[in-house]
Amino acid sequence: MTPGMLTTGTALPYEMWLAASDHRRAQRRRGPDVKLWLVDAGGEAGRGRLPLAPDVALVDCPPLDLVYLPALWRHPDQVTARVPGLAPWLRAQQHAGALLAAVSTGVSLLAASGLLDGRAATTHWANFECFSRRYPQVELKRDYFITQAGPLYCAASINSLADVTVHLIERFFDRASAQHVERNFSHEIRRTYAEYRYLDGDASASPDEIVVEAQTWIDDHLAQPATVAELAARLNVGVRTLERRFRIATGVSPRAWWQGRRLRLAKELLEQTNLSVSDIAWRVGYADAGYFTRLFQREMLLTPTEYRATVRAKLFRAAPARARNVKDVDTVVERENSRSHSDM
Repeated sequence: MTPGMLTTGTALPYEMWLAASDHRRAQRRRGPDVKLWLVDAGGEAGRGRLPLAPDVALVDCPPLDLVYLPALWRHPDQVTARVPGLAPWLRAQQHAGALLAAVSTGVSLLAASGLLDGRAATTHWANFECFSRRYPQVELKRDYFITQAGPLYCAASINSLADVTVHLIERFFDRASAQHVERNFSHEIRRTYAEYRYLDGDASASPDEIVVEAQTWIDDHLAQPATVAELAARLNVGVRTLERRFRIATGVSPRAWWQGRRLRLAKELLEQTNLSVSDIAWRVGYADAGYFTRLFQREMLLTPTEYRATVRAKLFRAAPARARNVKDVDTVVERENSRSHSDM
């Protein structure tokens, strides 16, 4: 907590972690409960438009697993000057193993610690020029909403911070808890964390040519029933070679990556079209709609039909009263969807 902080940027991840902990407890999953601290960095911290009461002072705070830095209403330099103890505290926390996550203009607080020197970062677009002048040693990634440089996470906006938090909940807890939080906090706006983050040192920044060819072929032939062995033969490499190089470059097997791309397309089709589940299964490469449904439910903890209902409840406004049947409702939804695209 700092002076000039935007309370929402702290309250949102705070409640997301509480929800994840409650879900784990309700599911009787093993592991310690999360303990959350509001840490007072000094200088009237937390006395903003929506005041918060701190739990502990900066100097008394124990080592943490994860630290969030808030977004700021005030100019970042003014805040940094009023919390001189924050930079050495952040360095000490990171040295002890903590992950650090900064949001929006609060990324400047992380940059002021020196931990971002020579590393990738992003910030709110309105802060780009000021940030570049003040921290030229930081590699500002203006085209990314999220960056990750080892233990350092930067989010350009509070919405992006929600995505980072879902990712971190999965990292510390499990996928089920992360998906529970995602559905309740940001289901309608969230893409997968990996889709729009810049990962410092990621293998994809200098990709393996064979892996790129494999990924391109998969994307162009998602509906085609093929095996990893057939893909390796197309690329004139052995299956073991493809498996090894793919894991090095992406961290997952070709089969897992292939499946992930199919499910991503399936989610888009469920969100944006009225195709039946069977048609969607066929379009993403699964001839057996029952198998597709089981696979989708295993990954998303919702059936395709439940996923469509959940997302559309948030994406679309209620149909006007003149829509008297399902067909009419579909027509209204399609018209509304078309209008929203034209407005963009």
